[in-house]
Amino acid sequence: MNSETLNSTSLNSKFATSQSMDTASIRQQFPILHRTIRGKRLAYLDSAATTQKPQVVLNSLQQYYSQINANVHRGIHFLSEQASQAYAESRTTVQKFLNAKEARECIFVRGTTEAINLIARCFGEAFVGPNDEILISEMEHHSNIVPWQMLAKRNGAKLKFIPLNPNGDLDLSNLEELLSERTKILAITHVSNAIGTLNPIKMIIDLAHTKGIPVLVDGAQAAPHLKIDVQALDCDFYTFSSHKTYGPTGVGVLYGKAHWLEKLPPYQGGGDMILKVTMQESEYNQLPHKFEAGTPSIAAVIALGTALNFLMNLDREAIRQHEENLLQLTEKMLSNFPGIQIIGSPKQRLALLSFTMKGIHPHDIASIVDQEGVALRAGHHCAMPLMDFFAVNGSSRVSFGLYNNEEDIAQLAHALQQVQTLFKGRI
Repeated sequence: MNSETLNSTSLNSKFATSQSMDTASIRQQFPILHRTIRGKRLAYLDSAATTQKPQVVLNSLQQYYSQINANVHRGIHFLSEQASQAYAESRTTVQKFLNAKEARECIFVRGTTEAINLIARCFGEAFVGPNDEILISEMEHHSNIVPWQMLAKRNGAKLKFIPLNPNGDLDLSNLEELLSERTKILAITHVSNAIGTLNPIKMIIDLAHTKGIPVLVDGAQAAPHLKIDVQALDCDFYTFSSHKTYGPTGVGVLYGKAHWLEKLPPYQGGGDMILKVTMQESEYNQLPHKFEAGTPSIAAVIALGTALNFLMNLDREAIRQHEENLLQLTEKMLSNFPGIQIIGSPKQRLALLSFTMKGIHPHDIASIVDQEGVALRAGHHCAMPLMDFFAVNGSSRVSFGLYNNEEDIAQLAHALQQVQTLFKGRI
């Protein structure tokens, strides 16, 4: 394919073909899964941290840099026009993925963390003052805690929390009282990154809206697994990261209702976010460009469009059922191990779980199973308040992607047997 025939459509969808859920054929599309690790097949069970990338995404990155590498929105020449078109089409793909009303409501950022920081900074500057309240929950990732702590300290506001119950669900019995006349925004995770709790996000949003309170949803762990419809949810802001959704690192999405985004000041100053600049003042650009200062991660944005097309062309419900089956199989397998305790038992758990093993540090578990080719996450998972709630210093986390299969679970079981053998007497 030469540069004359390559276009944005080929970059975004050429390699994404429709197919039903077929794990074997899907796995063939992820080159890294063909690797051996320490002489063993790779059982990658850390997709909540970052998903692996299908060949279509790798091709998209390579095609951009080898065929149309140019800056967007600023060049009149052919390559810049192609890059700009591909970049714009990725935004349209994101709009479709989220079912946003308008493409301009979809802002490209570096990831979920930057998206939340953007809203904490810009919304906070515009709407949060002394003695106002910000409501989050005790199960949040640090990325949905620290920016609000910073805002509260900066503006003299108060940070309040929705508590957890012993099962690992949110205790919503007092939510109406927590949503006070002083509450300026509610920021809540769709799915816990540490224990997998799937929150009743629509009900929470609806209740907040009865009091005129906007809601930001951290969708980092939900977007890879669920069909997200921001219009049906009626959330005011929604965020997710490319690298957790089978796309490249360094890019993510902030969705915001247009009427909110138009009210907010810019996050950063620089090129592309302005219409006119004098030495005295600047006139800011329209959405979405107002929030996209400087040269963006163009290749990653285009490849994110490819990743989302790849995902949307699969049977999403079949994927969810497949991942649910793996989760149930893993829960059953872990329940047969003496000394293993799964953290929490929420009403609904999505695509991941965490566990402890009596007398064995999570880092030791992760190190030993790594010798058997199994990739787990170990630690506090950037959710220290949740770990404190369950009175553990950390845990081992198993998380799934659409490419995982029962062989991965069997390999994990064998690896955990090796852990028990090495630590015999402590369990």
